[in-house]
Amino acid sequence: MHRRLLVVLVPLAVLLVAALGVPLGITVAEREMQETYVDRLNDVGRFASLADTALQTGRTEAIHQDLTRYHELYGDPVAVIDTSGRVLLGPVGAYQEAARSEPALPQIVTAALAGARSEPSGEWAPWHDSHLVVAEPMGRDSEVVGAVVAIADLSKTRQHILVRWARLAGIGLLPLFALVAVAWPVSAWVLRPVRELDAATSRISQGDLTIRADAEAGPGELRRLAESFNTMMDAVENAVQRQRAFVSDASHQLRNPLTSLRLAVESLAPHLAPTGQGAQMYAVAVDELKAMQRMLNSLQASARMESLRTASPVDLDAVLATRVDRWRALTATAGQTLSVDVSPGLRLMEPPGGLGSVLDELISNALRLSGAQVVAVTARAVPGGGAGTGPADGPAGELVMIAVRDDGQGIDESERAKALRRFWRSPRHQNVAGTGLGLAICADLVGAAGGVLRLEDGLPRPDGSGHGFAAVLTLPIVAPVASPPAAVPSTPG
Repeated sequence: MHRRLLVVLVPLAVLLVAALGVPLGITVAEREMQETYVDRLNDVGRFASLADTALQTGRTEAIHQDLTRYHELYGDPVAVIDTSGRVLLGPVGAYQEAARSEPALPQIVTAALAGARSEPSGEWAPWHDSHLVVAEPMGRDSEVVGAVVAIADLSKTRQHILVRWARLAGIGLLPLFALVAVAWPVSAWVLRPVRELDAATSRISQGDLTIRADAEAGPGELRRLAESFNTMMDAVENAVQRQRAFVSDASHQLRNPLTSLRLAVESLAPHLAPTGQGAQMYAVAVDELKAMQRMLNSLQASARMESLRTASPVDLDAVLATRVDRWRALTATAGQTLSVDVSPGLRLMEPPGGLGSVLDELISNALRLSGAQVVAVTARAVPGGGAGTGPADGPAGELVMIAVRDDGQGIDESERAKALRRFWRSPRHQNVAGTGLGLAICADLVGAAGGVLRLEDGLPRPDGSGHGFAAVLTLPIVAPVASPPAAVPSTPG
């Protein structure tokens, strides 16, 4: 997280340094160029004074030698020209060669012969390769008889500008490095409570309501946020515990009176006539008492399972190894067929209360409610993007999809969402033993492990009238830490 903070701070610091450094760099470059221009202007001004006197007296040998020596010493050709542009004094060949590569020279010379001094060149950037042309008119009063023209190579000046820029860049990088060196530990210190809050909320989303944030570290604002977070979690945990305690206590307190009432009602059986309205009412009362006892048992089981809110990794093969034989015995007793087709070596997050308990409930629903002839259990690893869950912990974000399908009655698509609600029962199953809590509890437990339970079409019915019922749950896959146990046989039982 503090990396993202640095990604925001460092570019801002770079922009600030650039906003200060770029104008300063331009000023330094212009100053260097101005100094070079002034030096060359002084040189051509001195040569113009000497050349004017030499041309008037006819003694031009000394000034010619000075111009030649100047070219040899500095590498810049300086020439005296007349009003027609013809070179009178100086290194003729070097001047003409340099003049051919300077398109701005004719304009500068024309201005000088008109009595105006040349302006400094604006092309001072190091990536330019043009020369500095300086022209000084020669003559007295308004009579211009010629001009002294110097063509100066600016490579050394531009190199000097680059050196100055490099120094400025080095000086500008120092505060950036200091900012990164200081911002890294400071941002880590500031954001540590945020990271802990993020980790705490992740644990809470998995059902662990005991987690608390550290309210002793970080800035004052974040410490207050952590304290508020802990206070909120205390209230949430207390409310959840009171709710579970109420359900458990109420179920437990009602069990004994209900048992006594059932015994009292059943003790009336010898006193009732075999036929008649009394016997019918007795049967209805006994059925209702049995349904209430099942409801209390389900509520107590729900309270116990919801108190276990921590998911943990488990090998699917190990879970099935303890369950498949029992499932086959149950289906064989009911005259049904069970088939198991599971990919070996799958390791996944187990819902609180155990994956076996969830699968037991799904198999029980298929046996009791569907009237199916075939029940099929399959398990496969599937990509995480298409399974409808959050990010997985396994390689490439994979998930494990476990499906319990049958070829029985099934549930209409309009009823599937209701079937995952507590106490809802299909009108077709009102006379079948059950409480309407099984699927709802399974969906909650699977969600606590980061998975999803959904209802789909099952296997095709033998008579071709449609499809049966299917409960499909997806759970995050976990990378295996050891060799998996032997796979469950994938042959029909």
